[in-house]
Amino acid sequence: MSKTRVLICDDHPLLRRGLRYLVSAQADMEVVGEAGDLRAAAQEAARLKPDVATLDLSMPGGTGVSGIERVRKASPGTRVLVVSMHDDPAYVRAALAMGAAGYVVKSAADAELVTAIRSVRAGRLFVDARGVEGVGSAGFGDVGMTGHTSAAMADRLGLSVKTV
Repeated sequence: MSKTRVLICDDHPLLRRGLRYLVSAQADMEVVGEAGDLRAAAQEAARLKPDVATLDLSMPGGTGVSGIERVRKASPGTRVLVVSMHDDPAYVRAALAMGAAGYVVKSAADAELVTAIRSVRAGRLFVDARGVEGVGSAGFGDVGMTGHTSAAMADRLGLSVKTV
């Protein structure tokens, strides 16, 4: 299999640089571009057609989860992995409902992000539930959603199976 092509979208240059370093250190991944706002994220997704786009929900140029839709519309084959400071389960549910393939909070370990990229690239849903405070009370349990059936995830997230 070819390397996973990753687009990094975050409005903080230092974080983009760190993510670039982390992703580029993986033998099976390469960073193909970066974007600092939602407009640029959609443009770069359309131009580069990455396998995975990491996307911060709090970026200039739009409202939170609208960026997910914009990137997916610009490049339908791109899987969007939200990397956010927001650890509220409502953000996770909203992101997944808008079509995100995964959600990782910025306080997660770097290995979680790498695992998440590989998981969403493979077509699996990834939610770093250990990094999302209060997720257990929202019905996610104490572990990530990886390994659960679509029906189980839909039930726990309050979404339809089709959305999951």
